[in-house]
Amino acid sequence: MITVRTIALVLLGLASTTTSALAENDCMEGPMAQFGRYVGDWHIEDESLARDGSGWGPGKGARWEFRCIGDGTAVQDFWMPNGGGYGTNLRTYNPDTGLWEIVWAAQALNGLMHISAEQADDGSIVMDILKPMQDPPRRIIFFPPDEGGWSWVQQWSFDGGETWVDVYRIRATRALAE
Repeated sequence: MITVRTIALVLLGLASTTTSALAENDCMEGPMAQFGRYVGDWHIEDESLARDGSGWGPGKGARWEFRCIGDGTAVQDFWMPNGGGYGTNLRTYNPDTGLWEIVWAAQALNGLMHISAEQADDGSIVMDILKPMQDPPRRIIFFPPDEGGWSWVQQWSFDGGETWVDVYRIRATRALAE
């Protein structure tokens, strides 16, 4: 026999699923969709360029979770690398400037990192680190998602921003439900 408690639990479960789906949709409208398209739970494979430039070596991997928060006010992500070094970004879109204002906080960082980002004509998002100043200058590029996931690259410039060298890159695929 179905009890009132059972019905209430089922309705609560449906409500939380619906609320979650609606919250994700809030980040899929207008400029919010630029980062909203990454909302979800991602498995990360990463690799770094050797310091001498001789080739690429595998990283430890990570989990990266993106969430739509505040009814579409911001996209927050949680970076969880295997082996520690956790961090979070809070990304808000400023319609007056047409830029993303981003704050990064991480265990290894003293204070906050301030980042500005803009979507390029090809759909990628280019993130420039504003503070603290980076030596050498660094930027991060998110590439548009494809059927298998999406890619990201960190680049450094050794000539004041004239050219950029890929030094770290990731490939994100949907994390399997546990």
